[in-house]
Amino acid sequence: MFKNRKTALLLATLIIIIAAAAGVWLFMGNKGDDQSNTAQTPETKSLSQQFYIYDTVVSIKIFGDKVSQKNMDDIQQLLERMDIEFSRTKEGGEIYNVNLQAGKNAVAVSDETLDAIKQSIKYAEEMNGLFDPTIGPLVDLWNIGNGGEKVPQQAEIDKAKSLTNYKDIIIDEQAKTVKLAKEGMVLDLGGIGKGYAADRIADYLKSQGLDSAMINLGGSSIIGLGTKPSGAQWNIGLQDPDKSRGTQLGTIKISNEVIDASGVYERFFIQDGVRYHHILDPRTGYPSQNGLKSVTIMSPNATDADALSTGVFLMGYEEGLKYLESLPEKVEAFFITDDNKIYATPGIRERLVLTDPTYSFGN
Repeated sequence: MFKNRKTALLLATLIIIIAAAAGVWLFMGNKGDDQSNTAQTPETKSLSQQFYIYDTVVSIKIFGDKVSQKNMDDIQQLLERMDIEFSRTKEGGEIYNVNLQAGKNAVAVSDETLDAIKQSIKYAEEMNGLFDPTIGPLVDLWNIGNGGEKVPQQAEIDKAKSLTNYKDIIIDEQAKTVKLAKEGMVLDLGGIGKGYAADRIADYLKSQGLDSAMINLGGSSIIGLGTKPSGAQWNIGLQDPDKSRGTQLGTIKISNEVIDASGVYERFFIQDGVRYHHILDPRTGYPSQNGLKSVTIMSPNATDADALSTGVFLMGYEEGLKYLESLPEKVEAFFITDDNKIYATPGIRERLVLTDPTYSFGN
């Protein structure tokens, strides 16, 4: 993708600087924290670190008297391993190999990759294919966010759609193999990858006796693990979906909770006055055009929230709200429409503090 290593390093550095300065989600409750790598308060030790991985900036801050640099090193190794395992573009990775052998051979995968694929299939079944981990042919065709985008020809879209069907993923659990039934199929775990990684980080920290942390994968998957050492909740600033404004629309407090957002502002291009964003609808093969700017999901589980933020966005506000209400577990959400109205589930409606008068509640 990059012309040379120097360009890649410069781009990564620039992204880190921008993310540190603004970010998709702003940790408003931590403004007074020491910005050095380690910080010592009279009560609790803390450690902060950033990584550039998953093509985004990952920020981790851990509180606890037992926290050490080894914890950060372990997290980095975990992220780097999953980044390779789950990538459809990194040669030698497990998903890359599954795609390479599409329509030909089954590929042995790790327990971790097998689990992520099985969870993806479960979400696809529960959302009637609106979330589909085989969306890769459409993602590759539109290529949004990589420059030179344009609306594909309808024949190209139809061909990519014919290769998008989660039911054509063949799993042999005993042999721990995965096969794609048709040549040209492309498995893409981008819809749950960050959420899955965030959950694994949280699991690791709990196993180490560390239960107070802020885990932020690129602003789209955030876990507020436990509470702050003082017992206060994490105060999260919510970015305006119109990123060009550079403002936040409000704040919300969380503890032991996940925030995951999907929106039209993340990656897009404009052609003939129409915005084409990266959230592709498997039913049409096109980016969704349903009047939504963004959907934010709040749940106890980051993997669930990641998948739901995509599928529920494609459902639209009314159908998406009904779907969330039908779930056995408690999941909260708010939808932002093109006219800057916010439609929230009751649990969020009473917690979300709006600070930008551009936005108002629609329900």
